[in-house]
Amino acid sequence: MSAESEGRTGLQGKLSQWLRGRRPKEAAAADEGGREALLLAAAEAGLPLAPAAHPAPGYRCSCDRVGCPTPARHPVSFAWQTQSTTDRAQIERWARNQPQANFITATGMVHDVLDVPLEAGREALERLLASGIEVGPVAESDDGRLLFFTLTRGTPEDEDEWWPCELDCHPETADEHPGLRWHCRGSYVLVPPARLPGDQAVHWVRGLEHPLPDPLSLLEVLTDVCARHVGEEPDHTNAAWPLRR
Repeated sequence: MSAESEGRTGLQGKLSQWLRGRRPKEAAAADEGGREALLLAAAEAGLPLAPAAHPAPGYRCSCDRVGCPTPARHPVSFAWQTQSTTDRAQIERWARNQPQANFITATGMVHDVLDVPLEAGREALERLLASGIEVGPVAESDDGRLLFFTLTRGTPEDEDEWWPCELDCHPETADEHPGLRWHCRGSYVLVPPARLPGDQAVHWVRGLEHPLPDPLSLLEVLTDVCARHVGEEPDHTNAAWPLRR
């Protein structure tokens, strides 16, 4: 085996070990200490942000809703779509005035998010990187999801130009998509660093220094891996892209 092949094999082995290992405590502490810097970096990368709820004692949510179905995972304002911004001064005010708040990023404006089960996502990430495919920022949620941040499909003036997509996910339909979820127009995800009930968190696996890729460059691998993890044949007809007349 050549030195180059040995190096590549060693790198992939280290990558696999890293992806399956737990995040070191010092990395978690860095996330906590650099919360505002990470939020501002997200805004500078073009991700529109808005304040979200945060965990409360007893696995509860900071919102006033009794039995909140998505504790610490939702915006604090019903106007989150218009409120979402990349304005540095506004984000600084929010972060300093609401030091416990999580933040969401509204998808479908600048970016989309392909949201997959954790183990399937880790396998897909290894395959994508090993194949030399450009992968953008990736976040991991300790509740068992991996989030691939991509360019958005856009918002065409003529809605009929879009082929309806069964992968499209909105906050109220998330439970209907246990496999691959495509967060685009009208949806959102938590942006790291975020805290979840039970001392869980959302943190970056690949940071915002990586440019957003075209979602279609990732979609085939993600659908294949997700389908195998649930024991189904992949159905690529559910992939979404512009249908030009």
